[in-house]
Formats: sequence, structure tokens, C-alpha cells
Amino acid sequence: AALRDGIAGGPSAVDGKPPPIGEASPSPGPRNGKPPPGVDRPVPLPAGIGPSPRPARPAPAQPDQNQVQRRASTGTGFIVAPGKVLTNHHVVDGCRRTVGVLSSRRRVDLTVGGRDARRDLALLSGPADMGPALAFREGPARRGDEVVTYGFPLTGILGSGPTLTTGEISALTGLRDDPDTMIISAPVQAGNSGGPLLDRAGNVIGVIVAKLAALRIAERTGDLPQNVNIAIQGRTALEFLRRNGVEPRRSPSIAHYPAAEVGEIAHPSTVLIECFK
Repeated sequence: AALRDGIAGGPSAVDGKPPPIGEASPSPGPRNGKPPPGVDRPVPLPAGIGPSPRPARPAPAQPDQNQVQRRASTGTGFIVAPGKVLTNHHVVDGCRRTVGVLSSRRRVDLTVGGRDARRDLALLSGPADMGPALAFREGPARRGDEVVTYGFPLTGILGSGPTLTTGEISALTGLRDDPDTMIISAPVQAGNSGGPLLDRAGNVIGVIVAKLAALRIAERTGDLPQNVNIAIQGRTALEFLRRNGVEPRRSPSIAHYPAAEVGEIAHPSTVLIECFK
């Protein structure tokens, strides 16, 4: 799904009614039992031979589901409990059908079980065996914490596989001092929305939500901002999950893994979200 803009029948019978059952449609017919001039009487058929049956009318073709519903956008989500996937609200908003593509390439139907449009979070339900749940970090985020993003940006351009980027937490509040978000320097693109933001222990510290519309800011201020992207705070995501009956696993962030290992932790738990409209 794109990151949020700015923060980044055939002819009818007479009178519209068909003739009553048993009554023929109006048409020229015989007068006084005689056919009209120029019309021969029908030749009687031999005994025991009836008229040829009319061919059966073919049943109307059923519409192809893939033609009725087209993939409109994609985003990212991640497993937070058996059968539960967390993503952004804007990733699934207005979708007639939502499909998750797991790390095994298996496709599963997902349904929205809870949503918070203001905080831009949605909880999706699917099969219990989708994959392992990621743990949330115990303890608060800090400025300068090294972070890793994992998701599916620009799937039509970069390919269908996941992408990893690294950066740091730049500020503990978002735009206009929003306490539910924070600013990160890790690059994100359209399609990263809803993906996990992880610390170097492989624990969830936030949820990717938006990128700053750098060109618009440059038009207004004359300065081109760099490495300014937005993530929802981990504590805000935890509050949302608990309100919806999910208690995620928590883990202390003691280890400090290379980014590649953090990606290995995230991979089986990260889901490509497809929105069909």
C-alpha cells in the first residue's frame, strides 16, 4: 500500500414485462384458420416423430474472481500471535479482500479483526499456522537506537522479495510532537507500511507507517529533508493489541545482532499484504 501522501440486459418485452406464461408473444398468425397469403401450411410429421427439441440454452458464465477483484495495492504486516497479523489501517482500508503472502509463498485470506484509524493500526486474523510471532521489546525506545526495517516496498519495481534497511531513531516524537510516533533515519518506501521496526536484538520497537514527502517540504521551505521517516511507537502498538485481546510476547533487548541476523529473525514472521478492490 502506498504510504500516506503528505507524510508521505437484452431487449425487453412490451411495457417492460414479458408475456404471461402460456400466452404467445404478439406476431402475425393465421386468419380464420388459414395461413396468410404466401405462407404454406406446415407439413405434418409422421406418427411417432415429434418436433426436434430446441437446444438447451448455455448457462451464463460465472465471472472470474480474479477479473472481478484486482490487486489495488500492497503493504506489509507481521505476525504478533498465532493467527494474528498487525499492519497499518491504511493498508487494508477499503479492501474487498485481503490476502497475506507468507515467507513460504503460501497465500492465505485475512480478515480485519480490529482497527484504529487515528493511530493507523489494524489487526488481521488468519490461520494459526502462518508462522512464528515476533517479540516486542521490553523497555522504552531511545534516541540513537539502531533499528532495522523489513518489508515489501515497491513490489512492482523492486521485486516480490522482502527488503532490509538500517538506520537509527532520530526523535522520540513524530511530526508536530505526536507522542504515538517517532522519527527514524532508516529508508522506507511505498509498501513498507505496516512492517516491523526492529532493534538489534530482533525485537519489535515500532511499526513503519509513513515517509515524509520530501519534495513537498522542499517546495514550502526551500530545504530538502533527508532520512526523515515515521514509525508508530511500540508501546502504542502494544496498547492497540491488548485492546483487541492480543498479548504479544515480550523480550529484553540484551543481544546486539548484525542487521543480517535481525533480518533472519524477521523473515518467517513478515507478511506481504495484498489489497483487492
